[in-house]
Amino acid sequence: MHNLPPCPECQSSFTYEDRDLLVCPECGHEWIADTRSTGDDEPISVRDANGNPLHEGDSATLIKDLKVKGSSSVLKIGTRIKINRIVDGDHNIDCRVDKAGEMMLKSEFVKKSNG
Repeated sequence: MHNLPPCPECQSSFTYEDRDLLVCPECGHEWIADTRSTGDDEPISVRDANGNPLHEGDSATLIKDLKVKGSSSVLKIGTRIKINRIVDGDHNIDCRVDKAGEMMLKSEFVKKSNG
């Protein structure tokens, strides 16, 4: 059914995930989940719209106007971003956007910049 490890305190097999934690319903013990690793500990490979690899700390610019979900504002083409983290998922860049703040973006809408 699921491949979660047993509770390290009481060895219960009924553990479940709650965000980034694993929780034991029998003893109430919570611990950090290490199950997200693929086993080979390879970093996530993310590429921009031109195929250049993106890394944490890189700067990039938007290649198209993007509507901000839940807001009436639009991020314009050429807006600079600073990549904080590369994450696994649909929106794979956790970044800081100039004049807009922190948000998640898809790598296909950015291109790596030099500065």
